[in-house]
Amino acid sequence: MPEGTIKKVVSDRGFGFISSDGQELFFHHSSVVEGNFESLTEGQAVQFDVDPAPNAKGKGPRAVRVRPA
Repeated sequence: MPEGTIKKVVSDRGFGFISSDGQELFFHHSSVVEGNFESLTEGQAVQFDVDPAPNAKGKGPRAVRVRPA
């Protein structure tokens, strides 16, 4: 299971980005499976799975099943 750190959380819009192995992955608040989206903070270590399908804007893979490490 990949690990990374929360790079940015846009709480009022319900999404964020995870930095992992030199790439940035989008995640949606509905992808958080342990804890809750509001408890995530920038710099926090997380584990996640990668969905290789493009995100809603057609850009790159996205993180799913996000949980604190």
